[in-house]
Amino acid sequence: MTCRLTKAQARAFHDRWQRVNAREEEELRSTNLEVKWRQFNTLLSWAHQFGWMADLGEGEFQVRQRWARLRKACRG
Repeated sequence: MTCRLTKAQARAFHDRWQRVNAREEEELRSTNLEVKWRQFNTLLSWAHQFGWMADLGEGEFQVRQRWARLRKACRG
């Protein structure tokens, strides 16, 4: 048997998730660039480890080259 939500419960649920999303956006904006680069590099290394990089097309290769140039420019 399923319980149905009332309008007030649904509104409260929606409002809570709006606050969660706002907090997440705030955290993302306040995270410094060095931490974001570390996170990106971690995700990239996982992609290599799990074999998800095997099917890169030419366009994706160019994007990765641009990211490498940006990373180099930001690190000096």
